Amino acid sequence: MKFGICVSVAQAHEVVGSGAEFVEEHIQNLFKPLEAETSFAENRERVLKSPLPCPAANCFLPATLPCVGPKVDTEALLRYAEVAFARAKSVGLKIFVFGSAGARKIPEGWSLDAAKDQFSSLLKKLAPIAERNDLTIVVEPLHRKECNFITSLADGAEMVRRADHPNVWLLADLFHMLRDNEPPEEIVKYGPLLRHAHMAEKEKRTAPGVMGDDFRPYFRALKKAGYDRLMALECGWGDRKAEAPKAIEAALKQWKEA
Repeated sequence: MKFGICVSVAQAHEVVGSGAEFVEEHIQNLFKPLEAETSFAENRERVLKSPLPCPAANCFLPATLPCVGPKVDTEALLRYAEVAFARAKSVGLKIFVFGSAGARKIPEGWSLDAAKDQFSSLLKKLAPIAERNDLTIVVEPLHRKECNFITSLADGAEMVRRADHPNVWLLADLFHMLRDNEPPEEIVKYGPLLRHAHMAEKEKRTAPGVMGDDFRPYFRALKKAGYDRLMALECGWGDRKAEAPKAIEAALKQWKEA
């Protein structure tokens, strides 16, 4: 398992030497898909010169581009994806996290079945664009207070299976699982679909080791599922530079003990 930290490449220097092996970026901030190519030029150089690799990015869609409900503009979504994916390819990024609570929230009066049809249909359209750009889309289940759609690994797995494409997979976020008391066994059940993972402590989304949350049951499940890829710490920080080494150390210790 490689442990990394969700932080901008502009701030990657803060976690060099912490034990983090990669950084995970923010798609909207990094790639600026709604802006002209020139707006991305500076960020492209930052990624290419980053002291740590940047294989993944999250926060795919802004809330202004809903992917479910009556106001979906599929053509606008696909134009956005074409730009974002191409810019990602230009810097060698490989994983796009599709959480996007604001864009994914089912509006009042809209049915769950309709939302499922819309979301899976969008995944099917996004998949070939991702494939052309050597990208993997990972569907991220979010806890129920953050979003009302795709709130468990089972929900995410259903969407991945509906998409049925080698560039669409599943993410396990231990923070969201802990918030909804989703058992570790679900990781084993859906392990073959996992291609990325996140973690943070349950109550305040703090870094591993701050409150002392025990991630070992989830780590054991990941090991049982054969997951040995990336784990990004998606946490709140006080002094990131000072806290990151302790967080990586705490996560690694529990991983080894699991």
